[in-house]
Amino acid sequence: MTGQNEHHPHCHEGPAHIHSHRNIIGFDEHGIPTVILKSSHDAGKDEDPQAFIKDYNEAVARYRKTFPAKQDVIDRTPDPAVRDLILRAEQLGIETPFDRFDRQKPQCSFGLAGICCRICNMGPCRVTAKAPRGVCGADADLIVARNLLRAAAAGAAQHGMHAREVMLALKWAAEGKLNVPILGEQKIRSTAEAFGIPQKDRPLNDVAKDLADTLLEDLSRTVPAEYKTIAACAPPERREKWKELDILPISAYHEVFEAYHKSGCGTDGDWRSVMQQFLRCGLAFTFSGVVGASLATDSLFGVGDRVTSKVNIGALKKGYVNIAVHGHLPLLVSRIVEAGKRNDLIALASEAGAEGIRFYGICCSGLSAMYRYAGVIPLSNAVSAELVLGTGALDLWVADVQDVFPSIMEVASCFKTTVVTTSESARLPGAERFEYDHHHANIEQTDKLAEAIVRRAVESFKARRGVPVHIPSFEVEAEVGFSVEYIHRRFGGMRPLAEAIRDGRILGVVNMVGCNNTKVVYEKCIVDVADVLLRNNVLIMSNGCASFPLMKLGYCAVSGKEKAGDSLRAFLEPDLPPVWHVGECIDNTRSSGIFAGIAGALGKKIYEMPFAFSSPEWGNEKGIDAALGFRLNGISSYHCVEAQIHGSKNVIEFLKHGTLETLGSAMYVDIDPVKLGEKIVADMKTKREALGWNS
Repeated sequence: MTGQNEHHPHCHEGPAHIHSHRNIIGFDEHGIPTVILKSSHDAGKDEDPQAFIKDYNEAVARYRKTFPAKQDVIDRTPDPAVRDLILRAEQLGIETPFDRFDRQKPQCSFGLAGICCRICNMGPCRVTAKAPRGVCGADADLIVARNLLRAAAAGAAQHGMHAREVMLALKWAAEGKLNVPILGEQKIRSTAEAFGIPQKDRPLNDVAKDLADTLLEDLSRTVPAEYKTIAACAPPERREKWKELDILPISAYHEVFEAYHKSGCGTDGDWRSVMQQFLRCGLAFTFSGVVGASLATDSLFGVGDRVTSKVNIGALKKGYVNIAVHGHLPLLVSRIVEAGKRNDLIALASEAGAEGIRFYGICCSGLSAMYRYAGVIPLSNAVSAELVLGTGALDLWVADVQDVFPSIMEVASCFKTTVVTTSESARLPGAERFEYDHHHANIEQTDKLAEAIVRRAVESFKARRGVPVHIPSFEVEAEVGFSVEYIHRRFGGMRPLAEAIRDGRILGVVNMVGCNNTKVVYEKCIVDVADVLLRNNVLIMSNGCASFPLMKLGYCAVSGKEKAGDSLRAFLEPDLPPVWHVGECIDNTRSSGIFAGIAGALGKKIYEMPFAFSSPEWGNEKGIDAALGFRLNGISSYHCVEAQIHGSKNVIEFLKHGTLETLGSAMYVDIDPVKLGEKIVADMKTKREALGWNS
């Protein structure tokens, strides 16, 4: 292959960011496809389409054999509380994601390869040796590329919706429509300066409103113009690179709109063009869905600070009105927690026989709240949410949006736990609705909604007397709330951290994030990768679902520095953990800000630095975007779960290695987490050698 369409050898070359090397497909020891670049003298030795299809079918079959069974999870998951609760659920006949994953086996080989197309009603079509094209003529390259683009567009829409909600909340708080205090004055001032928003002699609320409007414009612009968040927040070198590749987005809404248009039946038939739109979605996801969301959140609710939090199931306490917040939106959560501190509602709980009101966090709603509001205890990411419900200790479950599995309703009903939804975007059959409507016409009722939810929790507590409770006694403390601002306070700037990296006390820095995936042993890949990195003196930052095992198993505790190598451990003395918890999933912005600050202190480009991004167990559509966001900045990504791209050697080459030359980053997959960790370490050493730094 020459990078041209397999069936049309005279087609012109694609955009500059697609390699024109000849390539074939190879397979590692696990059967995962790997592109092998060939020199020009190997021309004509590429396998034919039928041979390739046979190879990837065999690869998928081998890959499926690596997927763990439920018993593997019980035997090997690193958190004893998870093991305890899986066995408890089994005894009670409660179905969990691990049961359902077993029943799905063997997973569809066409789906795993990404070559099943159901975009139009002439299908579904699937690529085989007998039928290498769909009804419309789409080949494997185009089908895989379209599926991947649609996943990226969905991820951009999901994080974009989160961003829209916090941007609107900031705007309405500034206008006085929403009775919520604006707590992030310094964040607003510094961000407004970067955006060129006038501040002299202007009230904070006016500046905050202009900032919210600017962020919303980038989210929803229809007339092409400068993407202001990129102009204000991206390094100039990166902006020029993205302009050169013609991947600068118009707005998040536009790029998602265009992605579904471009990938529709009979529209764009060039897989290269489709993958170019994939990169645009990655930038829109990053700068509106992540950076924009983070700026709005920190502006309205404050950056928060480093705090010590209780973590894991043992922190659940009987005898209290126990409320879990689950999802991603911070506005109503902030008011629910505030209402739970009111003396009249605490008295109401006491009258019902409770010792008080306690709050717990599932996924990012809990992570966002834990370092801003005292006493919100993180318990679990999405995959083990049903196990938390299986303790029988929760009276009310507040579900907002994203990573809330519909199956929680069955477990909640078993234990009479009341579930309420708070967004019209995300309803659950059988849940009670305490929601903002589609037009946010009731946004002024936020405090009344929050109070009603707490009162409903007290009612549920009274109705649940006698429900059996099982709480495994596993509880630790974690240091959370690290940020650019905290590092500046702690060290007086980025230079001390940067110097520790340059002189080798810290080998490099990894941002470890991502959701979880039942294709690997639950939470084990995250822990195993972390162990390798820490032994090799790599500092870890973490946020989102991947941070839960690191918190639960002591990696975020000060005592966790005993897991680190000698020089990293010495740097962490006396009071720093080896994993710095920066927050929820949108707080990837904090990690990228720390990366930029370190590189800037040393006068280096981000892509030159010994940095890495890893989402070992990524499982949802947002995960591919999150990795792409860092790769667009020149930071390679590392994973233990393969993307659904086996069916196209061109897309494999593009996604994994095709942007190495232009963007300075690649995507690496190894289902062995120890080997993945060793790969990260080796690549960091290579980066250090190029910089002339000793390891």
